[in-house]
Amino acid sequence: MCRPEYVVVMLACLWLPSTLCQTSSPQHEQLKFRLAGYPRKHNEGRVEVFYSGEWGTICDDDFTLSNAHVLCRHLGFVEALSWSHSAKYGAGTGEIWLDNVMCSGSETSIDKCLSRGWGNSDCTHEEDAGVICKDERLPGFLDSNIIEMQVDENRMEKVRLRPLSAAHAARMPVTEGVVEVKYKEGWSQICNVGWTARNSRVVCGMMGFPSERIQAKKPNSHRSVYRIHSVACSGNEAHLSACTMEFSTNTSSACPGGGPVVVSCVPGPQFSNGRGRKSKLNHVSKVRLKGGAKAGEGRVEVLKGSEWGTVCDDLWNLQSASVVCRELGFGTAKEALTGARMGQGMGPIHMNEVQCVGDEKSLLKCPHKSITAENCKHMEDASVKCNIPYMGFEKTIRLTGGRTQLEGRVELLAPNASSLEQWGLICGDGWTSREAMVACRQLGLGHASSGLSETWYWDSSNVTEMVMSGVKCRGDEMTLSDCQHHHVVSCKRAGAQFSAGVICSDSASDLVLNAPLVEKSVYIEDRPLHLLYCAAEENCLSKSAVRANWPYGHRRLLRFSSEIHNVGRADFRPRLGRHSWVWHECHRHYHSMDIFTHYDLLDLNGTKVADGHKASFCLEDTDCHEGISKRYECANFGEQGITVGCWDTYRHDIDCQWIDITDVKPGNYILQVVLNPNFEVAESDFTNNAMRCNCKYDGNRIWLHKCHIGDSYSEEAEKQFELYPGQLNNKIS
Repeated sequence: MCRPEYVVVMLACLWLPSTLCQTSSPQHEQLKFRLAGYPRKHNEGRVEVFYSGEWGTICDDDFTLSNAHVLCRHLGFVEALSWSHSAKYGAGTGEIWLDNVMCSGSETSIDKCLSRGWGNSDCTHEEDAGVICKDERLPGFLDSNIIEMQVDENRMEKVRLRPLSAAHAARMPVTEGVVEVKYKEGWSQICNVGWTARNSRVVCGMMGFPSERIQAKKPNSHRSVYRIHSVACSGNEAHLSACTMEFSTNTSSACPGGGPVVVSCVPGPQFSNGRGRKSKLNHVSKVRLKGGAKAGEGRVEVLKGSEWGTVCDDLWNLQSASVVCRELGFGTAKEALTGARMGQGMGPIHMNEVQCVGDEKSLLKCPHKSITAENCKHMEDASVKCNIPYMGFEKTIRLTGGRTQLEGRVELLAPNASSLEQWGLICGDGWTSREAMVACRQLGLGHASSGLSETWYWDSSNVTEMVMSGVKCRGDEMTLSDCQHHHVVSCKRAGAQFSAGVICSDSASDLVLNAPLVEKSVYIEDRPLHLLYCAAEENCLSKSAVRANWPYGHRRLLRFSSEIHNVGRADFRPRLGRHSWVWHECHRHYHSMDIFTHYDLLDLNGTKVADGHKASFCLEDTDCHEGISKRYECANFGEQGITVGCWDTYRHDIDCQWIDITDVKPGNYILQVVLNPNFEVAESDFTNNAMRCNCKYDGNRIWLHKCHIGDSYSEEAEKQFELYPGQLNNKIS
């Protein structure tokens, strides 16, 4: 009996030209798809297909929305919104793999649709098809929202600097050398006839350096192979392949009157030889990166006035991203990312439709539009991944004993080691997820998922000597040696089983408190003691409560609501599994974390005058942004956590959601709330875990103002905040 799909094909062949009935699919080959072109956002672009070892395009002949639906699903989006013809996103290069494609829209792959067959086309690249996909991801698709340089690997697979001597090669980073280009047959040089400083600027940007030196040394004489001649760059290109140049098909081509190109680059302050990797930029930058796993990547934030804010991704491209990278002491942008790929910000959105030429000294100098609430949301925050110099940091650290390459006991190459075999351990005392963040960054393995202070179950190495102890990191260092640590190793617990370990991940959560809600919901309650027995059992009252005349009298409580958002790229989960949660009979709930939040009231000298804490007795999704489903619910011993794009609300009227201020005198104070204070759970950014408010207490009423996330103000504004003189009246301007 004939299968229905074959009947359709046979009937179609009665009226379609026979060339449109070739529906054979590639055998034993995994098709790959990507969006390319400019200008575009992450969910739109020219469709490119990787087939038979080469990227190519699709012709727009007979193209329909049904075709676009199939292609958008390939790309990880739920469906298509529209499609484009006539190379709207620019003409592609290479093969035109498909032509006269005709899909019904329900196909699981583009090769199930009718077409002329692979590589059979009568089109030019001026007819390349594009799609606009609905910005909603299919489950399981993580890689998205990336705008990167599409390099024709047949012309230029890789670019490198070959050091001029062994002495140059021994110093990191390599800032000067012969420019070599890799292609299929090997490495070749570029003829330096007509070479300009603008060309050098492009090469230095690719190598991770913000600028070039005018004078470069000549290489030692040796026989060179020149494949590229007459390079002409504007200086603003993100990649050498975007410049005009001539290719020689003769691999033994000479360079009359010249020699190989040599460039000399100026490293950024973080990578300068002899200045130390901890050095900062010479000026106070008004641009920063947040939420990235590695140096030179993150969500772009700019300082306007006294407050940091994000950049909307409309028209975001490699030129604008490169301005950010160079401003921060890195090279050009490797990727321009859209759709909050490095997590969402929480403050204002300062810029939209940024259109840099590429030679601007600061992103704020680029043409752009200001923002209204209707223009952009934080789900459209722009991010970058910058080219950074190769430093070889990963050669001095390794993981052993883990089940995968992403986990294990951390071993460091011993200081002054004369052999690569002299490895040692890190003492696990005080090791937290902040130190694990730096270890995973140095390894090049992304974010930290866990930092472990005991690794007895990863005992597979004969390395037993401790070579580092007392490690204390901020979390943004590039290597563990940049962190504070003991000059002389001192470890309280001997034995390799008490050495530090990590589990790394490509994504991490990021918790941020809704500061305006705290300011809006604050009030004072005089709560009778007979209603506070459970709270006392959980240590939610100040120490003087034990001397109170129970059950008579009351305690004065500073109450407020907390709304804790997960703006990261992974769900926030308790460190311990359900089998380790502690049941509290009085409140009749499980605590998945002993301390989830610290509440502190500080005087203007920073001395703590009252405090409180919150155990995570119900870590769940209270609500979520549109299109995101709740995953965690505490009822019936359910799983606890906070989903990406959701938030957990602790209302002002639940137990322990307070600070006991019974013993506090009237005056001016600072209210401080710190999430995940012991760094029990890894996050992509710990600098935004604290919130602070100016606080005035007159003995009967309380006012909060200037509530803000710890790193959301400029340094100057933060200093003014700490000099808070109190309010002259009860009106808050």
